[in-house]
Amino acid sequence: MDVLVPVLFALGGAFSNALATVLQRKAALSVPRSDTLRARLMLDLLRHPVWLAGIVAVAAAAVCQAVALATGPLTVVQPLFVLELPLALVIATVLLHGRMSRLGWAAVSAVVAGLAVALVAASPAGDRTHAPMDRWVPALAVCAAAIVGLVVVALRRPEGRARAACFGLATAVAYAMTAALMKTSMHTLDDGGVTAFLTTWQTYGFALFGGAALFLLENAMQAGPLVASQPAITLGDASMSLALGIAVYAEYVRTGWWLLPQLLGVVLIVVGVFALSRMSLARALTGEDRPAVGAGAP
Repeated sequence: MDVLVPVLFALGGAFSNALATVLQRKAALSVPRSDTLRARLMLDLLRHPVWLAGIVAVAAAAVCQAVALATGPLTVVQPLFVLELPLALVIATVLLHGRMSRLGWAAVSAVVAGLAVALVAASPAGDRTHAPMDRWVPALAVCAAAIVGLVVVALRRPEGRARAACFGLATAVAYAMTAALMKTSMHTLDDGGVTAFLTTWQTYGFALFGGAALFLLENAMQAGPLVASQPAITLGDASMSLALGIAVYAEYVRTGWWLLPQLLGVVLIVVGVFALSRMSLARALTGEDRPAVGAGAP
């Protein structure tokens, strides 16, 4: 299978998601702070072309992800969305007139280099488009139990890093399962048309997990600092997607001595994501720090 098409669409999805984040934040910054407490906030934002452009970018990201999953292995597509955070920060330096410190650029480089090293070393592959129920049932059970367990633990913790990390991990699991289910749904749409798409259970499954992911993401953002939630979401989604690709779709990665460069790549990604999550520019994008979009230092 040619991986160029899914890689390009996955990169397009990551870029579109990053662009959407920046555009929606730019629109939110144009609304006076007192307005954010009013029920008519959405009506205010609807008057901003920038916010509407952000919605278009969200839709474009969804289409790109769907095409990528329909044409490539889950273990290739989802890890590429790790680039969403560094892309958002790079775009923000331009559209929000932000400023990235040398440490920030080093962190972006670490994420990009780490992802490249890990994917080349792992060389994930697989051409299954559907999976039998004896693979789906345990995967669904484990993921649902993990989400419920993480939410219960989060609710028992006070607001702070632990609570945000638990909600972030729950979000990551929901995102990964959404992608796994979407992969089969997109192939069903391609093979059998709209009728088959609307009658397969995976379509409603990815809608359910996708809705849960958005709900959990909002809780993760409100529960504690970005430095706790964002790494959990970014790294958790990639890791869980890798596991689901192998367990559900029988995809595979190289082992043996190839594990050493894979580990090196993962370390670079982890270090880079944590460093980026600490930046004031990243916190400004999520609303954690409303002003100071021009400061790039941690």
